[in-house]
Amino acid sequence: MRVLVIGSGAREHALVLAMAQDPSVTALGCAPGNAGTQAVAEQLGLLDLADAGEVTALARRWQADLVVIGPELPLVAGMADAIRADGIACFGPSAAAARIEGSKAFAKDVMRSAAVPTAHAETVDNPAHLDAALARFGPTFVVKDDGLAAGKGVVVSPDLDLARAHAMTLLDGGHPVLLESFLAGPEMSLFCLVDGRTVVPLLPAQDFKRVGDGDTGPNTGGMGAYAPLPWAGPDDGAGLVDEVVTRIVAPVVAELDRRGAPFNGLLYAGLALTSDGPQVIEFNCRFGDPETQSVLALLRTPLAGLLHAAATGVLADQPELDWAPGAAVTVVVAADGYPGTPRVGDVISGADTDGVLHGGTRRREDGAVVSAGGRVLSVVGTGADLAAARQDAYRRVAEVKLPGSHYRSDIALEAVEGRVAVPTG
Repeated sequence: MRVLVIGSGAREHALVLAMAQDPSVTALGCAPGNAGTQAVAEQLGLLDLADAGEVTALARRWQADLVVIGPELPLVAGMADAIRADGIACFGPSAAAARIEGSKAFAKDVMRSAAVPTAHAETVDNPAHLDAALARFGPTFVVKDDGLAAGKGVVVSPDLDLARAHAMTLLDGGHPVLLESFLAGPEMSLFCLVDGRTVVPLLPAQDFKRVGDGDTGPNTGGMGAYAPLPWAGPDDGAGLVDEVVTRIVAPVVAELDRRGAPFNGLLYAGLALTSDGPQVIEFNCRFGDPETQSVLALLRTPLAGLLHAAATGVLADQPELDWAPGAAVTVVVAADGYPGTPRVGDVISGADTDGVLHGGTRRREDGAVVSAGGRVLSVVGTGADLAAARQDAYRRVAEVKLPGSHYRSDIALEAVEGRVAVPTG
């Protein structure tokens, strides 16, 4: 099987590494890729990820048997539709199904129809209605960009002035605003492979959005993650996963199918584990970054075969997933200036070692690896338990040198110390 991965981040590096271990894969390509994917897969050149025709032509020319689309923007724009229309199997939802991430208002409507538990929400598209709407919520205030925002369009704060300022910035930019009630409880990410009807969950994970230790500072695309969740119940939350699939993911998949937009790809449920049970914070239509880096580090089942089964509607025929024991922790090393304007072009040392996944990197003509984005590297540690995996991750982080870089020092710390608890009703 010839597999083409679309994207250029650490998520795509993790996908490429996992599929390189699949004996069914005879050729592996990545576009546009980065300095890390270049060492594992055939680098197929720069692409305009907004141009579905360009990507489809590349897949046809390269004779891909399966295309795996990493980022959300091309999925929402309909890239998977174009690839499938050309007769090539594609792991990724149609534009109609990808609206589950592309429009938070649409996602809320789907959840209401499917009777899925989620925060109360209200959409505001007129600044004149904002103050009255904010008065009906909070504190704590939850203000979201209704559309795609790369994980940075959300403000959660008890500060009314901060919430209002964020909402006005979005409205002034022509973006509708979603206000939500605050959901109290630890958060969980659950990735599910979906072939239109069948749902196969992966290990639960938790990520860290804010830039600073102790969940301080602005939101980012994600500064770290770990899997599985030892605090989520017996067998690292296996019962909780079953509950989420039954009460949340499967009903949403059925509702999308009923609407004529069957979901094919990776459906990512971002959840708050509240005193009333799991409730949905958001849905995404693709593998999340950095959770993917931790989850795939523990997956033993050949990945390409799984994704092809989802893409071709035969996921129900696949054997039960096989997971390595233990845990995985991912720590993101970010460039100076991130999550604002990151400094680029700095030489990185220690990046070409096991457990270091490339995100915003490129390789210069002289062979040096340099920074080329905000979240430069994802450093993954594994171990017999979460404490050992965390120690392994930070040992590897210490070996990476990037001038001006920063990272969080508390990824998975609360879980290791037993300080994460699900509230009881």
